[in-house]
Amino acid sequence: MIKKLFLHMFIIAILLVSVLQLHSLPARDLSGAGERGRIILSTTTSTQDSGLLDFLLPIFTRETGWEVDVIAVGTGAALRMGRDGDADVLLVHAMAEELQFVEDGFGLRRFDVMYNDFLVVGPNITDIVPNADINHTFREIASRNLGFVSRGDNSGTHVMENNLWASLGISPASFSSYISAGQGMGATLQIADELGAYTLTDRATWLIFSRDDRINLPAICEGAVELLNYYGIIAVNPAMHPHVNSQGAEAFVEWMLSDSTQNLIGQYGLAEFGGALFTPNSHP
Repeated sequence: MIKKLFLHMFIIAILLVSVLQLHSLPARDLSGAGERGRIILSTTTSTQDSGLLDFLLPIFTRETGWEVDVIAVGTGAALRMGRDGDADVLLVHAMAEELQFVEDGFGLRRFDVMYNDFLVVGPNITDIVPNADINHTFREIASRNLGFVSRGDNSGTHVMENNLWASLGISPASFSSYISAGQGMGATLQIADELGAYTLTDRATWLIFSRDDRINLPAICEGAVELLNYYGIIAVNPAMHPHVNSQGAEAFVEWMLSDSTQNLIGQYGLAEFGGALFTPNSHP
């Protein structure tokens, strides 16, 4: 009986020593890939629909440890999220509005990241002969009351479209076949396809949807210098919204502007389409 008692006491003593040793061990360093935290990226539906973020973000997370939650909306809504402190970093394409966002103090600084271009696509090439004159194309659509579907969502594409109409002194509401969809780029393309109408689109989304046979809308007007489509990246100002993840946002900005990421952007789409969907253009 005494031997059993001593045996039990011996076992308990060993367990106590083990527990004490365990608590005296230094804490594990859990930093590294996947352990840095999360950032909220507010960006455009055209960027998301192009597949570029699906290509880039896993690499960003693997190299930096930051996870990214993407919210894809129109540029106007993305900038509004930044003003409200509902995003940490923005990737958008309406330069005048972006510069105003920074001037108003909501963004730290705007950086060029990349560009592609807009084009007008339509149901066939018989109504309007394919050309590189956007003014001629828009005048033809308006004067002949041809069907046109606008995104109508205050996105960068919608802002560009409105600027083009305004430069011609044309109110699109003046022709009855003009439709404001209030949708993202992919949905707008599909609506235009279903209605046999024209629309203004970014090239990347159009190529992706055409490749997947989701639309059959040939290019009607492309190549005009007025149709260049510049993307900027902006970290939200923590002085306006102290809760934003400024460390993660700045890490993402730096990564997007780095030479290695710019090379990745320039490679995206080469194998599939014979040409990149975006041209990198960050500057030192």
